[in-house]
Amino acid sequence: MKVALLQLDPTVGAVKANADRLLDFARKARAAGAELAVSGELSLIGYPPRDLLDRPAFVRAALQETERVVAELPDGLVLAFGTVETGRFGTLLTNSAVICERGRRLASTRKRLLPTYDVFDDARHFEPGSERTTLELYGKRVTFTICEDAWAEVDGVGTRYRDNPLREVTPETTDVLVNLSASPFTLDKLAFRPKLFSELARRHGVSVVLVNQVGGNDELVFDGRSSVFSSSGELLARAPAFEESLRVVDLAAPGPELAPEPSSRAEALQGALVLGVRDYARKCGFSRAVVGLSGGIDSALVAVIAAEALSPENVLGVSMPTRYSSEGSRVDAEALARSLGIRYDTVDIDPVFASMLEHLGPPVERAGAARPGDVTWENVQARIRGATLMAISNRTGAIVLTTGNKSEIAVGYCTLYGDMVGGLAVISDLPKTMVYEVARWVNRDREIIPRSSIEKAPSAELRPDQKDEDSLPPYSILDPILELYVEQGLSREEIVRRGFEDATVRRVLHLVRASEYKRRQAAPGLVVTSKAFGPGRRMPIAQGFVEE
Repeated sequence: MKVALLQLDPTVGAVKANADRLLDFARKARAAGAELAVSGELSLIGYPPRDLLDRPAFVRAALQETERVVAELPDGLVLAFGTVETGRFGTLLTNSAVICERGRRLASTRKRLLPTYDVFDDARHFEPGSERTTLELYGKRVTFTICEDAWAEVDGVGTRYRDNPLREVTPETTDVLVNLSASPFTLDKLAFRPKLFSELARRHGVSVVLVNQVGGNDELVFDGRSSVFSSSGELLARAPAFEESLRVVDLAAPGPELAPEPSSRAEALQGALVLGVRDYARKCGFSRAVVGLSGGIDSALVAVIAAEALSPENVLGVSMPTRYSSEGSRVDAEALARSLGIRYDTVDIDPVFASMLEHLGPPVERAGAARPGDVTWENVQARIRGATLMAISNRTGAIVLTTGNKSEIAVGYCTLYGDMVGGLAVISDLPKTMVYEVARWVNRDREIIPRSSIEKAPSAELRPDQKDEDSLPPYSILDPILELYVEQGLSREEIVRRGFEDATVRRVLHLVRASEYKRRQAAPGLVVTSKAFGPGRRMPIAQGFVEE
């Protein structure tokens, strides 16, 4: 049996365009000799559709386009594609895979395991399926599953459910297990997902076809990497990462069909972020971006990603110095712009800052005495910069890309309505130490990001001789604490037992808790780690739990 992996990049809600794309790929698959073609989970409507599913008109459009796909398929091809169907009780829908040939539905399977953890909220809209769907196709017994159904035996995942769809998958019932997936990219999945499906194939003694969505939808980036595994767990075929793809694999005589993998963690991160920016801009109607260039490493990396995602001529870098900005930072910002070939401008905001000091100084003084660690005038500078970038955005229609990293956002080392202003937080899930890692990979062949931007001590340059370490622990200490607390969920005591100073851990945990209100007002940020600030971490703002 020749199987086509339709690795598509759907736009959430664009059901007609998605259907057209699906049919186009199906026709190409048939022309390439495919007998069975498989797309990703909910490929007709895009994943995750969220509360669009509450809109009756949207559901009607999805059902209509489902029927059109069935009617317009090329002859001689069986297609399995992800869509929605009406549930048994009429109040909820089902997350389904329709298996069809031209003009005729053969069957449909309904997702049985509905995740509600981290970024997933399937049970909000869907009712679970309950039955295995296995069809005889071209002499093979093919069992169809949807995404989470294939993760039923993963520690910490399967224990959430009473059902285990894999229990019914054996060599007596199944020759080929097909999984229509929308599995978002995270760093830990680079190795874990292929290992999981290889072990699944070997444990159950069946061939496995995994077809994963690709592309960016809001905060989530889907890496594709659709794959085929033999019943012994051998990887037979793999589609590329971070791009649409059509691969036809002959299960009877598979050849080496392995697209190259990212060579390093840093390359994978850059690939994910570039795709996330490109798709966010494209799907939201932006073609240009503006980035505030400070001369530091964070804004440099964001500019690199933007230039690759949107092309250099569509990116504007803006330097906005004040009296506290070093000459080196100004030089580095301009050098970066030249290296990338992006447009560049300088807006001296010190006159505006001086005016703010003059006019705001008296009322601020009358309002009360300065608090310890007063940052009033530092934040005023950041907010002038935010207003400058938004004015350019308003005039040009370019999206403002924010430049804050995960370490800063975690502890609130950022300014509301200042450096947090923008439409997309590109590196908000990259800890500072990881920003350095990706920046060094960017410079692997030649110096794109100025070396001094990487080597100098990080500074916001909002007061004389300021350094980040004046306010924060060194990033080499801060980032591991944040990973243990935010991503692994360890308590203060557990973190201290890992060798960190108790006072430092207490301080970091306090800053994370106290900064929740800022993060709630931040731009959406691209997710690349196992626990990002955003839809997968829903902490209350007003709360009284303190880990003493």
